[in-house]
Amino acid sequence: MSDKQKTLKEEVSLSGIGLHTGKEVTLTLKPAKENTGFVFVRTDLEGHPQVEADVNYVTTTERGTTLEKLGVRIHTCEHILAALVGCDIDNVFLEMNSAEPPIMDGSSKFFVEAIEKAGIVEQNVAREYLVIKEVFSYSDPATGSEITIIPSENYEITTMVDFGTKVLGTQNATLKDISEFKEEISTARTFSFLHELEMLLDAGLIKGGDISNAIVYVDKELTQETSEKLKKAFGKDHLSIQPNGILDNLTLNYPNEAARHKLLDVIGDLALTGVKIKGKVIATKPGHFVNTQFAKKLNRQWKLQKKKNVPDFDIHKEPVFDINGIMRLMPHRYPFLLIDKVLELSDTHVVGLKNVTFNEPFFVGHFPKEPVMPGVLQVEALAQTGGILVLASVPDPENYSTYFIKIDKVKFKKKVVPGDTMVFKIELITPIRRGIVHMQGYGYVGDSIVVEAELMAQVAKIKTD
Repeated sequence: MSDKQKTLKEEVSLSGIGLHTGKEVTLTLKPAKENTGFVFVRTDLEGHPQVEADVNYVTTTERGTTLEKLGVRIHTCEHILAALVGCDIDNVFLEMNSAEPPIMDGSSKFFVEAIEKAGIVEQNVAREYLVIKEVFSYSDPATGSEITIIPSENYEITTMVDFGTKVLGTQNATLKDISEFKEEISTARTFSFLHELEMLLDAGLIKGGDISNAIVYVDKELTQETSEKLKKAFGKDHLSIQPNGILDNLTLNYPNEAARHKLLDVIGDLALTGVKIKGKVIATKPGHFVNTQFAKKLNRQWKLQKKKNVPDFDIHKEPVFDINGIMRLMPHRYPFLLIDKVLELSDTHVVGLKNVTFNEPFFVGHFPKEPVMPGVLQVEALAQTGGILVLASVPDPENYSTYFIKIDKVKFKKKVVPGDTMVFKIELITPIRRGIVHMQGYGYVGDSIVVEAELMAQVAKIKTD
């Protein structure tokens, strides 16, 4: 998959009935610019108020996930959100002339078809990820539900459900990669048990329900009274129970369709985290409440990750330059060469690494009993990393040196001590002109920024006379 953000090529519309509201609704998906995310727009209300697909707007999770912002509600948002994530989309406006997207057949199938009809275009901004580096869990003791996420290169989901009934017992479903969503998950329809259906009807819910948009598992005797109630609610002349325990003549798309739909719901609810995820989700007895509580936890982690502004560096990969390559580029030598290897290099950025050991000569005097790397040398290391960005672009780097012109907005945030591995990231603020390099530098240890500075340097040819 691409690491650039994506949106729709053109707008596309679907019409239908909202499952719980029972109201006719037209949903129009429209392209959106970079970093917009998924934004619902209520075109039936004055001012066309917007509700972002943000887990912090979740108000209720009864029979679906409801968002509310400043009194404006969006009901049952999970199926369309799952389709957008499953189609690898980042930015879309979802205009609706009612409070609930159309239920269609109870799956994400028709949403996926609409997205493919509209087409998908790549945008110019890089995609951001919540990269899972440690295990996170959320559990609900009242229901026995639990969701865990562990590190993984892909976004993977496994759901394990146990409904404790004869007609629908334990089921599992797994999605190895989100790219398989259309084929493996999108056509899995929502479902209900007969006893739940009666309660929902009595409560005035599922006004848009139909035997064709929800699988009904018959977990109790279908009495004449219940049968008449259902026939009236769904406009049917006849109802029957199939040998597999399903009401009426609906055919399952998969033997484990219920578990697959629960997986679909997990994807839709976790879309409310607000960022693409790299991690493996393992959900036991998932539901909208536990899904959205877990999404809140991931959202907090994402905000913390953004606040720290820590990129995802692989310090063990093959370097662009090892120490010998660095010495071919730069005139610095022991004890003043402060970079051990270069991890990344492009026209506009460079990433370098330094292993801070107790044998550094500056620790002899700073401070022997509590050694701390001097801040001025941290800034020098940033500058040397920036020098590589320039010197790697000239054919004869041995004939050039870099000199500081200006240092601004320097901040030291944590001590750097023996045993630390420092990673330096330098990005150009403006293109290099006349040998002047204006750059922003950050130094990291683990998941923390330890130093940052705005640097300006001049690259000059070494005089040979």
